[in-house]
Amino acid sequence: MIQLLVLGDARMAQALVDYLATLGISCELTQSELGVSVWLADEQRLAQAQLEVKRFLAEPNHPRYMEASWQSGRADARIDYSKGMTDPVTDFLHQAGPLTLVVIIACLAIYALDAIGLPIFDELAFHPTLAQFTDWQAWRYVTPAFIHFSVLHLVFNLLWWWYLGGQIEQRLGSGKLFILLLVGAALPNIAEFFVSGPRFGGLSGVVYALLGYSWMRARLQPACGLTMPPALMGFMLIWLVLGFFDMLGTPTANMAHLVGLLVGLLQGWLDRHHRPA
Repeated sequence: MIQLLVLGDARMAQALVDYLATLGISCELTQSELGVSVWLADEQRLAQAQLEVKRFLAEPNHPRYMEASWQSGRADARIDYSKGMTDPVTDFLHQAGPLTLVVIIACLAIYALDAIGLPIFDELAFHPTLAQFTDWQAWRYVTPAFIHFSVLHLVFNLLWWWYLGGQIEQRLGSGKLFILLLVGAALPNIAEFFVSGPRFGGLSGVVYALLGYSWMRARLQPACGLTMPPALMGFMLIWLVLGFFDMLGTPTANMAHLVGLLVGLLQGWLDRHHRPA
């Protein structure tokens, strides 16, 4: 299923689903701490459903939605709320795909090993010889993304990875997320090395790649199912600018952030004609 939108008002969400049912578009509602999510059952109706969602958001109090709710006594218009009555762990797992979870577990494990004193940083960090592209330890182009230096650093990056990576994996598949992970780690890591040296780490370059990719695909190809609220995009851009002006109070891999964002935007533009599987 594809998530169409999240609403804070359950009655409004129900009215939208009832109206979509009158058009032959089957949807389900789930409830979480974030609100009520509207899920599209038939992915082939995505383009039409998204047009109706835009129409609904423009005039949510139009009588057609209330009328649809009054007429929604048919069996095929019923919504199964039981799927949304889940605990936070289930909601977390529902949003994440296999690769999303593997990366989260890997980052947590690496942080724990580093915390107990194992020399994990030396095994995963970017090595100066990589800049000459003659070192066979090719994993070091990517693995600095899995290193984190504080709990706040770790949690911040993993929440963004879960949110952005999860929706990309759910909508476009693990293969697409894997490509974005590799490219969104390697290129920003190389750029950061030339600017600040080898002592850096974190998933934030990948996060910015996912951010740029989601924003570009959502703008150029809404039917792909990706969403990027303008407020979140604005927040991350402000965060990027503050980092370049040293206003965050902590060392920041600013070049990795910028290159990651550019990588994501470019990949999103290149994929603008790709149809979701």
